[in-house]
Amino acid sequence: MSAPKRAIGMMSGTSMDGIDLALVETDGETVGETIGGARRAAFRPYTDMERALIRTSLQEARIVRDRAERTPAMAAAEAAITRAHEELVRSFLAESGLQPQDIAVIGFHGQTVFHAPERGLTVQIGDADALASALSIPVVTDMRVADVAAGGEGAPLVPVYHRALVSGAGLARPVAVVNIGGVANATWIGAGEDDLIAFDTGPGNALMDDFVHRRTGAAMDAGGVLAAKGTVDEALLARWLDDPYFARRPPKSLDRDAFACEGLEDLATEDGLATLAAFTAATITRGLALVPQMPSMLVVVGGGARNPTLLDHLARLSGLAVSTGDAIGWSPEFVEAEAFAFLAVRSLEGLPLTFPGTTGVSAPLTGGRLVGA
Repeated sequence: MSAPKRAIGMMSGTSMDGIDLALVETDGETVGETIGGARRAAFRPYTDMERALIRTSLQEARIVRDRAERTPAMAAAEAAITRAHEELVRSFLAESGLQPQDIAVIGFHGQTVFHAPERGLTVQIGDADALASALSIPVVTDMRVADVAAGGEGAPLVPVYHRALVSGAGLARPVAVVNIGGVANATWIGAGEDDLIAFDTGPGNALMDDFVHRRTGAAMDAGGVLAAKGTVDEALLARWLDDPYFARRPPKSLDRDAFACEGLEDLATEDGLATLAAFTAATITRGLALVPQMPSMLVVVGGGARNPTLLDHLARLSGLAVSTGDAIGWSPEFVEAEAFAFLAVRSLEGLPLTFPGTTGVSAPLTGGRLVGA
């Protein structure tokens, strides 16, 4: 086992709120409890201009035929996103009293603008070569590419980190970690070390974020306040749940815009958000019915862990004990960023990032592209 390395992970998720950054110390198998007193995380919201560029890129990315192809809008968004990541790392290092040479590697995910593994295509924008050059820190990027090329779903990538967190916390198994970002995914961790199943369950925050943005201009329904005032349209919810994706057995993954949610625009804002929150919770519950054994508890991380209305729906529909990551000492908003630091070190060590039970790839597979070393 190699010596632990200080790594930075960054994640700009499908919910388009901004960039999460986390600093971890890891050997790619376990995660250190402390990092020499340094700050552990930071967040930089996207500006309205950056968010607008990303929204345009989400539409234009659907016409590209190769993951390296860039429309003019995608190129502009990529440049802006790369600058934003660079700014965040620089400010984080300055505020933490760290130097570039103190960081072994950056795990850089970029912004997903299209994900269609059935076409052998997953597209993230963000210039890792420019980032490594600007910061003088090696960067591992393109962590989904090898898996998709080998016939895997390319997502979710975080399960192996969820397993490390669960092992470190000593939680009773089976347990499920549910990450609610733009898309929601679940990691089921059984009693054996290799009992690992993960998949995208359905929508996460993206549908709610997009809807509230259209109605109010806000980036999100902060704290689920508007959804709490609404009434779930049960008939509409039942129609949405008829989508065959929810009965399909894993492995499976989703693009953020996979669901049209017909009839949504006929609802009042509060009722629409209430119905969307129930949709996310119901699809997570449907997903849990596909695992070998119901988990003893659900640990929710990601932005959805800060939406009490969504969590109430999840507890009611699943009938399980629902905990947020921070209740057991994790940082829910930064788990994905931490995971990409962890995955970057695993990539350096040649350790697997994806597994048959997480993406459907035929054998455990490493991945990632190292630049700036």
